[in-house]
Amino acid sequence: MGPTAHTQPPISNNDYVSTASITPSTTPHVHVNRPNPVSVGTIVWLASELMFFAGLFAMYFTVRATLPSEEWAQGPSHLNVPQALIVTIVLVLSSVTCQFGVIAAERFQPVRTGKLWQLNKWGLVEWTTLTFILGSIFIAGQVLEYAELVEHGLTISSSPYGSVFFLATGFHGLHVIGGLIAFLFVLGRTFTAKNFGHHEATTAVVVSYYWHFVDVVWIVLFGVIYFLR
Repeated sequence: MGPTAHTQPPISNNDYVSTASITPSTTPHVHVNRPNPVSVGTIVWLASELMFFAGLFAMYFTVRATLPSEEWAQGPSHLNVPQALIVTIVLVLSSVTCQFGVIAAERFQPVRTGKLWQLNKWGLVEWTTLTFILGSIFIAGQVLEYAELVEHGLTISSSPYGSVFFLATGFHGLHVIGGLIAFLFVLGRTFTAKNFGHHEATTAVVVSYYWHFVDVVWIVLFGVIYFLR
C-alpha cells in the first residue's frame, strides 16, 4: 500500500469572507479643490488690463524720448504735485478700507454689529461705503487738477505732453469710476441678499482685486508723471 497523500482541507465560503474582512482598504479619498471660476476670470481680465496700461506707458516714454527736453519741460511745470500727493494717499487708504471690507465679507458679516465709531465691529457695507467715498474724493481731486491745467493752457490737444498726460490719467480715472460703480453693485447685492453667503462674499473679493489693481497702476503713474521729470 502506497504512502498516504496529504491534502489540504477545503476552504469554505466563510473562510473567504473572514479573509476579506481583515484586509484594510487602501483606496485613498481624493478631494479635488477647483479654483473659483469667477476669481480666475477676473485675474485673466486684469492681465489684459495690465497690457493696456503697459501700452499707455510705452506711449508716454516714446513721446518723452522724441520730444525736445525744452518743450517737454513746459508740461510738468503746471502740475500740482502736493494736491496729487494728497489724492494718491487717499486712493491708497481706499485700498486698505477695501481689504477690511473683504475680511468682513469672508467672515460673512454684511453690516456692523456695534456702534458706528467701533471700527472693529464694521461689516462689508460700512467698509465699502468708506471706500466709495475715498475713491470719489480721488476723482474729484483729478477733475480739479484738470480744470487748473486747462486754465494754464494745457489740454489734450495743446501739446504732445498734454496728449499723453490726459490719455494716461484719463483712462485710469475711467477705471476708477468703473470701480466705484462696482462698489455700488456690491452694496446693492448685499442689501438685497436674504442670506449673505459665498456668492456675495465672492463678489466683494473679485471687486477688491480690481480696486487693488487700479491702486497699483496709479502709484506707478504718479511716480512716473509727477516725479520722473
